[in-house]
Amino acid sequence: MSKPENKPDVGKVFLEEVTRPPVNERVRGWQRVGRVLLVPALAVVTGLLLGAVLIILTSESVWEAFRVSLGSGLVTAWNTIVQAYTALFTGALGDPVRIVQAFQSGDALEIRRALNPIPESLVNATPYIFAGLAVALGFRSGLFNIGVEGQLFMGAAAATYVGYAVKGLPGFIHMPLAFLAGALGGAVWGFIPGWLKAKTGGHEVINTIMMNWIAFRLTEWLLGGPMTRPGSGGLPISPMIEKTAEIPQFFPAPIRFHLGFFIALGMAWLVHWLLFKTTWGFDLRTVGANPNAARYAGMNITRNIILAMTLSGALAGMAGANQILAVNRSMALGLSPGYGFDSIALALLGNSTPVGVILSSLLFGALRNGATRMELLRIPNDIVSIIQALILVFVAAPAIIRTIYRVKVPKEAEEAVFVGSWGGGNK
Repeated sequence: MSKPENKPDVGKVFLEEVTRPPVNERVRGWQRVGRVLLVPALAVVTGLLLGAVLIILTSESVWEAFRVSLGSGLVTAWNTIVQAYTALFTGALGDPVRIVQAFQSGDALEIRRALNPIPESLVNATPYIFAGLAVALGFRSGLFNIGVEGQLFMGAAAATYVGYAVKGLPGFIHMPLAFLAGALGGAVWGFIPGWLKAKTGGHEVINTIMMNWIAFRLTEWLLGGPMTRPGSGGLPISPMIEKTAEIPQFFPAPIRFHLGFFIALGMAWLVHWLLFKTTWGFDLRTVGANPNAARYAGMNITRNIILAMTLSGALAGMAGANQILAVNRSMALGLSPGYGFDSIALALLGNSTPVGVILSSLLFGALRNGATRMELLRIPNDIVSIIQALILVFVAAPAIIRTIYRVKVPKEAEEAVFVGSWGGGNK
């Protein structure tokens, strides 16, 4: 009796074939990176150019100069743009002249002040990294997690409570415990819409939007009730966290640069490792790219949807925990200026890759920090928000950029990660 032949796993072979790039498209790494980053880079440039137009249109001095003469108006418009973007640049990265003078003087305090914009931009970029990773992981898994803002608030609330209510622990235990509590709070808030999506087919966009408002109202009640700071006169603000729960800062005031930035970089590495180096990550990406092929290969769609939303929520919760433990030291209603919603733009701009999210976060952190310097020139802070929105529009519609700059469409489809569940798939 002959031995039965070892038949190949048909599902596995099929999945390998549909996900394997053609030989002629396996190009060098730097060429692929260049093609992937080209459209986002041009989107940033285009957003800044249109931002310059908005600055001109909203500047009273420019209009007054045009009333005098066309030449005076053009000169004033140019000077206004140069001053605005110079302020944006120096506010984000520091004034090069002042930095040189500070080092020449040898005054340590003056050097710290001159260099402060750089670490301050990194401080602003840190929550963006966590939140951007949360959205990017969802995108890679075929899910649109629009509930990062609510998950951020729940993570912040959990980290705040552990930060002030738990006492007597050493810092090397208390701080990680509070941070992990924040991750758990966000994970729970991500698990709920993930479970609803996997078990009932409820669309994650609708569910996460609803969970956002529940989180806002729940944290508002907590800060006005059980978590109110004693002696605050009823103001919605929590007690200060214990010193042992604080994420340490590296320099004395006014520099606020802290360990959380490197924790965010470490989480970006972990997300990259999970998505691209592990079987779980391969399953998540396959479910996101082609749920039918994943199901044919025997992958558990339900488990992967719940896992993706839970991990995404945990990353969002880390963003809230970071802001409490490293920056604010207590929780108030104005915790987030919109990190969760901006993170959608970050994930799109970064092509839903951890490295891309880091670069996009650094850009948005610098823009937010530089906007404070622009306000001194009576330029509205909202201009920077509009520039960010314009960048998002051009990234989300790459055909516009390719048409404007006559950029050829690459053969490989790496410019964007499309979310299959937008149309109600992945059930």
